[in-house]
Amino acid sequence: MKQRYIAVLLLAAICVSAQQPPATFKNPVIPGFHPDPSIVRVNDDYYLVNSSFEWFPGIPVYHSRDLVNWQQIGHVLTRPSQLAMKAGMAASNGIWAPTIRFNQGKYYVIVTGQDCGGNFFVTAEKPEGPWSEPVFLDTPGIDPELFFDDNGRTYYVGSSQGKWGPPRRWPWEDRIYAQEIILPSGKLIGEKHHLTSGFANNAKWCEGPHIYKIQGKYVLLTSEGGTWEGHSVTVHVADSIFGPYISAVNNPVLTHRHLGSGMDITTTGHADLVQTQKGDWWSVLLAVRPIEGNYRNLGRETFLTPVKWEGTQPVFNPGIGRVLMEDRRPDLPLTPFSAEPVRDDFDGSKLGFEWNFLRTPFEKWYTLEKGILTIKLRPETSEELVNPSLIARRQAHHTFVATTSMRFNPKNNNEEAGLIAMQNDRYQYRLVLTKGEIRLIKTGCTAQKNKGEKCTAIVATMPWKGNDVVLRVTATNLDYRFYAGSTEKNMQQIGEIQDGRILTSNLAGGFIGAFVGMYASSNGQPSKNSASYDWFEYSGK
Repeated sequence: MKQRYIAVLLLAAICVSAQQPPATFKNPVIPGFHPDPSIVRVNDDYYLVNSSFEWFPGIPVYHSRDLVNWQQIGHVLTRPSQLAMKAGMAASNGIWAPTIRFNQGKYYVIVTGQDCGGNFFVTAEKPEGPWSEPVFLDTPGIDPELFFDDNGRTYYVGSSQGKWGPPRRWPWEDRIYAQEIILPSGKLIGEKHHLTSGFANNAKWCEGPHIYKIQGKYVLLTSEGGTWEGHSVTVHVADSIFGPYISAVNNPVLTHRHLGSGMDITTTGHADLVQTQKGDWWSVLLAVRPIEGNYRNLGRETFLTPVKWEGTQPVFNPGIGRVLMEDRRPDLPLTPFSAEPVRDDFDGSKLGFEWNFLRTPFEKWYTLEKGILTIKLRPETSEELVNPSLIARRQAHHTFVATTSMRFNPKNNNEEAGLIAMQNDRYQYRLVLTKGEIRLIKTGCTAQKNKGEKCTAIVATMPWKGNDVVLRVTATNLDYRFYAGSTEKNMQQIGEIQDGRILTSNLAGGFIGAFVGMYASSNGQPSKNSASYDWFEYSGK
């Protein structure tokens, strides 16, 4: 795998060496559900990680050499011993806000395991792994960072989430605090120090802290205002690691909340900074591409914007002051990667990095053999807080087509297998083959008065004979259509146009984006049956 990766990179570099690189790039640089980006540069290479919440493996790792073109090279948390997301863990819990750093030849990722262990860090010699077993920390709150000072000391920095310090002085006050930490043991020593509670005197959920040493000063970057439309980035400066920190007069240094909900980009926040080998500064951050009234079915994605320092004040996108859908390229050699194939024929011995499980699979219930992915039917369902027989990938485009070819012989009325498009356990569509028919099942209430309730109904059926079927879902903005047929050229729409709002966080709640993939269940009953998938195809624009 490593040799193939290097060969692809070299080939890409050769192919572009003779062409003039484009003057601009397009955001987002990593589309689909990729929130809370953190970045580190090691020589000429850049590595980035994101939150993964209840999806496993945890924390995707991306590599780039030009900050624009990114290729996934693995995951940080790939073993149940590293990440145990058990049945009952609520949707949108799990892995929150990782930070990646490099120090003395070793990579560190520190993260919150919400409802699955608390704050911990792991280490690796290479960013693609393997990563160590977790070192859990005896410290409250979320959004941790390791700051390696130039005096050789290391500090834990995090958000209290109201779990440390005196009672909150206003609703939603979260204190950013720091404490010295000893590595590799993870022992925290000395007192906890309150650094800031945010810029505003009623700051909501101050979180996502990152500290940088700029001109001998400690510059603390935080986010506040909530993780959706009110999100913002603020900066605070101190002479020593423990403060006192003075908030910048130009705070917030980045936000789109004052631009209104009609903007092409909203929800800018949770930023991290990196300096290129040429001395320029850039920021990766989360933001949202809203659709049709600010609906969010793609979740929070990774965006890129330039930064310039004026003393100890970071100026985001100088002269413009906001993140753009298209902006000037970084002054780095254009280094694209080969595009991932649209179709996965399941020819490898392992699933591709794009595939994910819902919560941690503590047993292996699928096989990859001779180009066929076989998924066992199990009693667990996608409407439960469990690890069902479900393998899915992120929806990364507002307009997409996802198609799969399946062979399945239902033995009983409770058995079903097919295609799923989901936001969480309470909001999803399933296009499944059951005994004698194909069913389109919708889970999710669209009326605001029913928000939070579980509403499941069979919205359409079609008689079906045989065990082979091609299933498809398409989306055009918030219009979703489902199809079935004996071949790709012989597809029939099942039911009417379906309402994509149920796949948005606006209705479904939580912090993630929509997924699409393959699903099989015996709906509470034991079964020895399985469904086999020959290929899965995803394309979008």
